[in-house]
Amino acid sequence: MPVIAVDKPLGLTSHDVVNRARRARGTKRVGHTGTLDPLATGVLVLCVDDSTKLVQFMEADAKDYLAWISLGAGTPTLDAEGPLAEVVPVSLSGEEQVRAVLAGFLGPQAQVPPQYSAVQVGGKRAYAVARAGGELDLPARNVVIHSLELLGVYGSVREAPRTFSPSSEGWRPDPNGRTFTLPRPLGDFPTLLVRASVGSGTYLRSLARDVGGALGVPAHLAGLVRTRVGRYDLAESVSLEDLAQAQGVPDLAALDFPHIEADERLARELRQGKRPKSGAVGRHVVTLDGGLVAVVDGDGEALQVVRAWA
Repeated sequence: MPVIAVDKPLGLTSHDVVNRARRARGTKRVGHTGTLDPLATGVLVLCVDDSTKLVQFMEADAKDYLAWISLGAGTPTLDAEGPLAEVVPVSLSGEEQVRAVLAGFLGPQAQVPPQYSAVQVGGKRAYAVARAGGELDLPARNVVIHSLELLGVYGSVREAPRTFSPSSEGWRPDPNGRTFTLPRPLGDFPTLLVRASVGSGTYLRSLARDVGGALGVPAHLAGLVRTRVGRYDLAESVSLEDLAQAQGVPDLAALDFPHIEADERLARELRQGKRPKSGAVGRHVVTLDGGLVAVVDGDGEALQVVRAWA
């Protein structure tokens, strides 16, 4: 029952990848830990069979990206799907101006999701209303942006690097590395190449819009590659063609919490939903003889079961 990091190709939805995994693995029980837009590529973490129980514990994982943000052109979808909705001239005073703007987006903040998103208001999906020509009043959501590093400013997305290699600081431009496939550009617009690390629920399309706004111009996300989700790096991700044979990561190894080794009594009480006494504080994984028993929250006095395994 593995957890598998897949390299999602351009043009497929996350649900498309889940459907392919179901066929490749011969099971209907496949889930993912965080959607990637069709025009984005990179790491999509799949949980197969009993590993679907882990999704709730992995959705909050931090995510790293390479983002190409084109300035001076806005689109309704906020990405390269288009069409162009507003085009204006761009005048930048230099990279320091851009770095100062990016620094203003670091930390906790409120972010308005894109109109073309799966966010629901009053039982209606935002993208369904947008495709019908309408617009929902989408409330801002609390997100966290951990880091934004400007890797360069280019005359167009065509001039920006798209060949990279992994490093200890994240994926970096490298002419001898791996070449990423980006969407067809909507035009020749000044483009920022940004390496981003963000918390759960952050929309990079919204970030592109907001960075443009802070620079005084419309903007859209011309390309996006997710290079890491939690412990899963793109360098170790498998292709769709290798899904059937992929070994993946066992359930226990996929849970990045401190461990409590239980005895038979503690394991039995947790599986019965009881609150055994314990000095543990915070979220822990409880094991018995190397097998998963439960994920628990400790308050320093007792353990509260979040999810138990039979």
